[in-house]
Amino acid sequence: MFEAAGEDAINLGLGQPDFPTPEHARQAAVDAIESGEADAYTSNMGTPALREAIAHKHERDEGFVVDTDQVIATAGGSEALHLVMEAHVDAGDEVLVPDPGFVSYEALTTLAGGESVSVPLRADLTLDPAAVEDRITDDTVAFVVNSPANPTGTVASESDIREFARIADEHDVVCISDEVYAQMLFEGDHYSPYEYADSDNVVVVNACSKTYSMTGWRLGWVVGGTDRIERMLRVHQYVQACASAPAQYAAEAALTGPQEPVAEMNAAFERRRDLVVDGLEDAGLECPRPAGAFYAMPEVPEGFVDEVIERGVVVVPGEAFGDNGAGHARISYATDEATLTEALEIIDDAARAVR
Repeated sequence: MFEAAGEDAINLGLGQPDFPTPEHARQAAVDAIESGEADAYTSNMGTPALREAIAHKHERDEGFVVDTDQVIATAGGSEALHLVMEAHVDAGDEVLVPDPGFVSYEALTTLAGGESVSVPLRADLTLDPAAVEDRITDDTVAFVVNSPANPTGTVASESDIREFARIADEHDVVCISDEVYAQMLFEGDHYSPYEYADSDNVVVVNACSKTYSMTGWRLGWVVGGTDRIERMLRVHQYVQACASAPAQYAAEAALTGPQEPVAEMNAAFERRRDLVVDGLEDAGLECPRPAGAFYAMPEVPEGFVDEVIERGVVVVPGEAFGDNGAGHARISYATDEATLTEALEIIDDAARAVR
């Protein structure tokens, strides 16, 4: 897609914030490097101080309590997802994934030897607990919940989240709750199934990548019951040993330091969300209004994606996120408003050209 659009294309395909990492997080890494604290391996699970910061973050932001021995610091949310799959999925096991949904869910299930089963979304692009429950079989070991969601930007309601927790409890399957965008909300609140589950069947994946604009630092984590954490640690200690030490110190500072940069980024993304959704509507494209993250997923006419790319704007075809994504396109608004305004004019022209 990038080659088709050319070097000077406007890239609305990247899932990466365009803000700098908060200065206090950067400085913490510099201090750790200069003092020699970051020279050696840390604990496999991560430094005690970082795990304490992660536990405090979940109590502060999501309202649930975890012990520090229920946390593993990982090389980004990507490794956290990988650990969950490898520790819980055997050959022939089924994992239910939202469709459209983040591309790693299906791929990591396959790498673990399992089989992914698509769960179509509602018309408003949210995941329906009833649709998940209907697809559970004797071979099902896990299902994935992602809120706020990539690629749709939708946010699950509290009632849906409670249902996901109930399904995990009653069917004895693992609910993998991908909460990487949990702090990126424009209205309403974020709810985690971890808070409502009566068993240890919910595992939470999170990261500093999006919230603190730290994608390159590769620092995420996984939270779960002690037995599940032990199983995931067996995978982590051999494929990774430990997360990058400098990144761990930066993440600790990001989580415990001033949170104003997060609020400022969210306010900017909300303005961009409004700009993009209004622009798509002006172009005649229907799009559920995203309540979080920094993605919009409008319905688009046939030929739209190719037309947009040929005109120098990169968007991602919806089918990249699953068969049910066909007829949609994912637009990332992790770029400045002036660039988005220019891109929306091109999108309007492209939409008219293919009608």
